[in-house]
Amino acid sequence: MRLGLGHVVLDPRDFRLEAFNAGLKLLDRHWVEVLFRKLDQRIAGLAGEQVFQVHPEPFDPSACSVNKRCAVSNAIPASMKAIVGPQPDGAEELAVVERQVPRPGPGEVLIEVAAAGVNRPDILQRRGLYPPPPGAPDILGLEVAGTVVEAGEGAEDHVGHPVCALVAGGGYAEYCAAPSGTCLPVPEGLSLTEAAAMPETMFTVWVNLFERGFAADGDNVLVHGGTSGIGTMAIALGQLFGLKVIVTCGSDEKCTRALELGAAVAINYRRQDFVEEVKNATAGQGVSVVLDMVGGDYVPRNLACLAEEGRHVSIAFQRGAKAELLIPDLMRRRLTLTGSTLRPRSVEFKTMVADEILRTVWPYAEGGRLKPVIDSTFPLDAAADAHARMEAGEHVGKIVLEVKR
Repeated sequence: MRLGLGHVVLDPRDFRLEAFNAGLKLLDRHWVEVLFRKLDQRIAGLAGEQVFQVHPEPFDPSACSVNKRCAVSNAIPASMKAIVGPQPDGAEELAVVERQVPRPGPGEVLIEVAAAGVNRPDILQRRGLYPPPPGAPDILGLEVAGTVVEAGEGAEDHVGHPVCALVAGGGYAEYCAAPSGTCLPVPEGLSLTEAAAMPETMFTVWVNLFERGFAADGDNVLVHGGTSGIGTMAIALGQLFGLKVIVTCGSDEKCTRALELGAAVAINYRRQDFVEEVKNATAGQGVSVVLDMVGGDYVPRNLACLAEEGRHVSIAFQRGAKAELLIPDLMRRRLTLTGSTLRPRSVEFKTMVADEILRTVWPYAEGGRLKPVIDSTFPLDAAADAHARMEAGEHVGKIVLEVKR
């Protein structure tokens, strides 16, 4: 007998025991103890025992008909450790709290988190500058990797499998609920720590550089923050899809590292004029796309880097939300200004992006040709140290919290 169970009230008839005087007791979410009151009872020709345990292994999604929710794990606790910020009193310091383990709804899965990626929006949320969208938990974290231990209706096939997922919040925790549509399978050869470092940057770069920016084979593109998580992912995807990626970095050491990772040109913006350097690198033609996370006074300089018909894609504005532009220049060179935010977008949109990534990008991860650059890892309790590392600006690649070791 194989069963996957949630919080349910059991009846002997659920197990076709109408003829038996059996007492059923739900010990936890994952296995059932059948207590027979008469030792001479039989099930399927087997001698009755005082205790008969029914376990879910091997897992069979077709068995999960009770309440349309499936689970497989040794034990899913009622509560978990999680990280929130800002605290309820508005303090910026990260707080370790006890929260109820979330339950997956229809189309959702519950992931036992092995690792969670750290991203700059987490810093902004901690500071009270980037509240979670409606319906999202106040727990920090936009990407996770781990094993699916429970699933709602329509997502049962994910149970028992390792996945990484893009979430609107809740990643800095021992368990995280995620839409099944934003999950990607973790292939052999990719650790869960590596997998946790991929969804947020991969979705962001794919949507903005390739979909909104229409970057194509042979294009020159300019990416600011070349050794950030976004920058290193842009370099990696650029190599796979035939882009010449020009990046800016804050030191000669970081420029060297960006070149080692595959950037075509790395510009130290502290001592070089990136506009002139871009023109030199492109024989005066400029780039097809600028992926910009700086904003402010960088925007007109970015536009000066664009070739005719070029596209400027904004994904953040670290130097300010306002910029002064010459509209006639946009018109004359037929430039496009666009941008997007990912976190507030609908699950349907993110699912569509995940499907595109699964078809177009993920085969490279499965083949071992696409991996994230990991700067450092921290235990969940040291999330404050991970944030300090990111705010110091010395990291190269992704910072990851290892939740389960």
